[in-house]
Amino acid sequence: MVVSPELAHDLADLSAEIGRQIGLMLDRSGAVDAVVVGDGRGLFLPDLGRQRGGLTRFNGLRLVHTHLKHEGLDQDDLNDLASLRLDLIAALLVRTDGHPPSIEAAYLLPGAASGEEVVRLSARHAGALDVDFSGLIHSLEAELTRRQKSVQDVRGRESALLISVTSSSRTDAEEYMRELEELARTAGLRVMDSLIYRSRPTRGAQLLSQDRIAQLSIRALQSGVELLIFAQNLSPAQISKLTEQCELRIIDRTQLILDIFAQRAQTREGKLQVEMAQLNYLLPRLVKKNTAMSRLTGGIGGRGPGETKLEINRRRVRERIDRLRKELDGIKAQRSLHRARRAKAGLPVVSIVGYTNAGKSTLLNNMTRSDVLAEDKLFATLDPTSRRLKFPRDRAIIITDTVGFIRDLPPDLIEAFSATLEELNGADLLLHVIDGASPHLEEHMATVEKLLDSMDLGNTPVLRVMNKVDMMEPELAQNLCRRLSAVAVSALDPGTFGPLIEAIQMRLGWVDQPRTV
Repeated sequence: MVVSPELAHDLADLSAEIGRQIGLMLDRSGAVDAVVVGDGRGLFLPDLGRQRGGLTRFNGLRLVHTHLKHEGLDQDDLNDLASLRLDLIAALLVRTDGHPPSIEAAYLLPGAASGEEVVRLSARHAGALDVDFSGLIHSLEAELTRRQKSVQDVRGRESALLISVTSSSRTDAEEYMRELEELARTAGLRVMDSLIYRSRPTRGAQLLSQDRIAQLSIRALQSGVELLIFAQNLSPAQISKLTEQCELRIIDRTQLILDIFAQRAQTREGKLQVEMAQLNYLLPRLVKKNTAMSRLTGGIGGRGPGETKLEINRRRVRERIDRLRKELDGIKAQRSLHRARRAKAGLPVVSIVGYTNAGKSTLLNNMTRSDVLAEDKLFATLDPTSRRLKFPRDRAIIITDTVGFIRDLPPDLIEAFSATLEELNGADLLLHVIDGASPHLEEHMATVEKLLDSMDLGNTPVLRVMNKVDMMEPELAQNLCRRLSAVAVSALDPGTFGPLIEAIQMRLGWVDQPRTV
């Protein structure tokens, strides 16, 4: 049974005597784990921690508490049931005539095909509530296990739920979520669902209402996920508040991008830059060691600084950041020497820039017959790559591929990758590669050009290159190139590079500009 009739009667009598709600946290053996005393209207539950972990289990506790005004389970009760993943919640409706209290109970229903999320039960008194509690919990967790196995990816990818809290238009919000889904895929995650909440911008710690937190907890339970990824960059206070309100791991867009960079970094320089960006991100979140921070640490798979970094104090983190900054300053000095040598040799430098996944590395590979990693994923190339490209008349250039850009690129990443991005400062020409097949190419162009301006590169000559024209209607490609003053290419087809090579030579002053009639 949920609670013995004797215990229910005694609890109701004591609650009526003191005029306050009283709650008991009972474990699965029926032993009292905690006693909570509230006021006449409600309880204030303490932090229970994570009693039992895993996607296929509830918390292992049930809450039995009194209601003094003979009202049944309210929304606050259901929110507690969902966000704390309780086995069950029950309300004893206290009577003043000496009769045993009536009882109302509720439990979560995982994966209900009908869309029903909570099952409610009621009886005249606790003894009349005919529920095999042990059997009920066993069957519910068996269903959770079955559903988890059914959604488990054969490649062992972790599942995630994407959330956006925005005041933008629906169209903009959906596009932002599509990009977040692509980031999650790049990070090796399996996206189970995505939710968009319409809300006014807030700077406070309370990003979502408790009702919505409960909805998220139920959706996560039914989807078999323990990781929530927010499209917006969350403040330390917001992450702390969210992790206090639900038993789920939470990361934001910045931490997701940092995790991708941690996976992609291959060279020592790249690893130093990623670690510095991660530590700068985590530093303001190192307030105290608690369960909220333990759910935050380690990103998706525990790469990068991870939990051990959160256990060290802020002073040691700052010291590590200072050491990393000095090492990166040394890398900057080395790169500066290399640029000086190239300048002395009289070799022009052409740097490829563009939105991530626009085809920059593929273009570099096929122009220079190289084998730089090129994948259909965001940030496939992280470390800069330079190759020599020969032109007619014994002329040559150094062509450099750099990290791709993305909207709202985390400032910590821009700072950490300043050594890499400084390669752009020495460029004689920037090739701005544009994904012509993207329906959002103009927004992506604006993002790249804004970032170039922010890095004081607005005065560097730019040649726009419209890539993926093989995926476009010829007439559309021609019109776009004419309107955007771009050169059309397919990075996969070197046969389309003729106009691009000619345009580069003209921009470098090696070929006379064609006269306009």
